[in-house]
This record gives sequence, C-alpha cells and structure tokens, in this order.
Amino acid sequence: MSFTKSILALAVMAVSFTSHAAKQADLMIVDGTVLTMDAQNQVIEQGTVVVKENKIIAVGGPELTQEYQANKVLDVDGDIVMPGLINTHTHASMTVFRSLADDVPDRLHRYIFPLENKMVSRDMVRVGANLANVEMVKGGVTTYVDMYYFEDEVAKTVDKMGNRAILGESVINFPVADAQTPEEGIQYAVNFINEYKDHPRIIPAFAPHAPYTNTTENLQKIAKLSVELDAPVMIHLAETDREKEEIAKRTDGKSPVQYMADIGALNNKVIAAHAIMVDEQDIDLLKKYDVGVAHNISANTKSAKGVSPVVAMLEKGVRVGLGTDGPMSSNTLTTMNELNLVGKIHKLENKDRAAMPPLTVVEMATIGSAKALHMEDKLGSLESGKLADIIVVDTKAPNMVPMYSPYAALVYGANGSNVRHTIVDGKILMEDRQLLTVDEQAIISEAQNFANKVRQTVVDSGEVVK
Repeated sequence: MSFTKSILALAVMAVSFTSHAAKQADLMIVDGTVLTMDAQNQVIEQGTVVVKENKIIAVGGPELTQEYQANKVLDVDGDIVMPGLINTHTHASMTVFRSLADDVPDRLHRYIFPLENKMVSRDMVRVGANLANVEMVKGGVTTYVDMYYFEDEVAKTVDKMGNRAILGESVINFPVADAQTPEEGIQYAVNFINEYKDHPRIIPAFAPHAPYTNTTENLQKIAKLSVELDAPVMIHLAETDREKEEIAKRTDGKSPVQYMADIGALNNKVIAAHAIMVDEQDIDLLKKYDVGVAHNISANTKSAKGVSPVVAMLEKGVRVGLGTDGPMSSNTLTTMNELNLVGKIHKLENKDRAAMPPLTVVEMATIGSAKALHMEDKLGSLESGKLADIIVVDTKAPNMVPMYSPYAALVYGANGSNVRHTIVDGKILMEDRQLLTVDEQAIISEAQNFANKVRQTVVDSGEVVK
C-alpha cells in the first residue's frame, strides 16, 4: 500500500472511530451498581445508563462509555442506580398537618374531617404540596399518586418541581372546600382532567374517597366518565371496619370489593388503596378486573387496621405497588422508608421468615408500582425506550456499609436520606442532595409559617378534638 493510501486509510479509521465514540446523549450515569428491575432482574456492576432527552437509550456495562458522549456525566462510584420509586397512594398536601393527633381513635372522622373543614384552602394545598414534592424528590420518589382537593394547585407545584404525578380530584358525599356537593366534585374533576390531559408528566384523575362515602349512582357515573375520558380512578377500598359495615348494610352483606364489582365500578382504571379487609373471593375479583392495589404498610399498622394479604395477592398475579398514604397517616412520603416494614411485617403476619424477600419488596416499589398504575411500559425499570426516571442511592453511608446484596441493603438498611441524585424525565432534579428546580428553604419556611396558623386555629384554640 502506498504512503498516501495508508494515510487515507488511517484517516478513515479515525473518522469512523470518532463518529462511533461520539454518539451523542444528554446524560450518562457511569460506574453504578445498576438494578435494572427488568424481567430478568439484571444487576450490572460498573454499569452505565445513557439518557437522551427524556428517555433511556442504553443500559449496559462500561463499554457504553466508549460508544456515547454526554453533555452531563454522573460518575457514581459504585452506588446503586435504580428506577425512581413510585408512591402509589398519598394525600400530599396534608404535610402541613403532620404529627397532629396521631393516636386519636377513629381519627379520620373525629379529627381529620373536622380539621380539613377548618383549614383546607387553595393556599394550604399549594403550601403542603410544595413541601411534599421536596420530601419525595429528596427521598427518591419520582412519581406519586395523589388524592385531595384543589388538585389543579397540586399540578402547578408538580409542573414547577419537574416530578411526575397522577393527581386525583376528590369526590365525597359531604361539602368540602372545593365542592359543596359530590356532583360539583365530579364536575371539578372533569374540568381538571380536560385541562391537564395532555401534560407530559401529570395524569389527571378521579378520586372518589371510598365506597361508603359516595353513592352507588356517583360511583357508577365516575366509572363511566373514567372510561370516556381515559382517566384513572383512585379510591380507598376495603380499608376500615366502618366501610365494611356500611357497605354490608347497603348490599345485604357484600364486601366493598364485591359491591364495587357488582355496580360496574371495578376495572383497569382503578387504583385501590389499602385492600386490607379482603378475602379470597375479593382477591379473585381484583385480579379479574385488573385493578391496581396500593399497599400502605406503615399507615395501616400505625392505625391498627390490619395487614393487607399482599403475599396472597402476588401469588394470584394481582398488580400491587407500594404507597405511603398521607403524611398524617404514615408521617412519611418516601416509599424507601416503607421497604423495611414491608419486608418484616409480612414475615410476622405469615409466620414465615422467607416471606417477602428483599427482591420482591424492591420490585413492588418500582416495576410493581408501575404495574399497579398500568404504566409498566413507561416506568418502573431501567430499559431502553423507557422514561428516564432514575435515582442513585449512596452505598458509602454508614448504614449501607458493607453491601453484599443491594436488595437487602435497600430493604433492611436504607432510608430516604440515602438518595444522592434524583432524575425525572431525563432532568436532574436533585444532585448530591441539592434540589435544582425549587428553593427548598423557602418552601420549608412557608410551610412553617402555615403551621403557625394551624397551631393557632386548631391546636391552641382547642376547636378540633384532640
């Protein structure tokens, strides 16, 4: 080969190598312990996750760093890289009421409903949702399912923070802050759904409070509208003794799940929170109608309501994800703090040390929660083509050292403050514990100021039962 041809060949090889090496991405996470949570539950040591725009475009080993270059590279030095956590049930704005009357019997009816009657407003919802978003993003929750009032205010806070949410406008039989009648509540929900139906990170929804706090006619109306508008329906289901008794009276002895099925209000749009008081027939109905279940272990144990038979549900293929319930119920909003209780209490409940192993618990917090929302095609695992909702968990913290099993470390050792980085829709919302899209201290200060108003109105005054 002539000297000139040799030079040309080398030039072509150089251009080819440069072109290959310079495949462009926006974000690359390198040197991670990557928990893909895919169908094979692949764990990739020294793993790499590549993101372009709002999607994951590659997941693999260190060789990917030779194929891509990115505008931003996060070298995580062996830390856990995993799908963002999905909180399948909460009432985010109630952060401003956290730690009030924690042990009052029949707390919902004796304390919470009267408290809300006094204090719920657009401003309260905005302040509480801002605080909740901060807590969840810092705790690794990238998507949450919310049920409350003035959900358009919650939507504005999510839009600003940059996280992802399914937001359900509450419908209930008695007058509330944003609707004097349940019919007004349904119309509020319809308006909200129409306003936000095309938002890239917000899914608007209906949220009838529970079967016993809504009429059969309104539950049927919501079920019909949810199909017409392609909107989810979130509801408290089979949660309390009162609910069970009221529905039994309404139906001559049927369970809440059986009742919902009979009236045509169970389908794959429904996200059922709690599902504690269910039997084998109920579980079969949840499976038959492809209902998603939100399991809220700490709230349910704190309120002494019981333990949902999640092991049996999973055995029958029911879609089960993890939730926290509201911050008055569990006092936390990150499902990272739920993992430990889920792993332990089901062992005790089933008298089986092998029940609910760490992998199963982490699955419920990620891909299982995505399945409960019928969003497993978009969320819940680190796979090419899925939305880039990713968290990085510190494995150098004292409570995480040593780490022989990443799943066991997460379930039995980790807490929300171990989350280092939070990424939603391909954008870094928190880097090294610092929020990048909102002023954390300003949000906390505003919540503290609102708490002073709560203290003056319902604590010091004694206007609401303690």
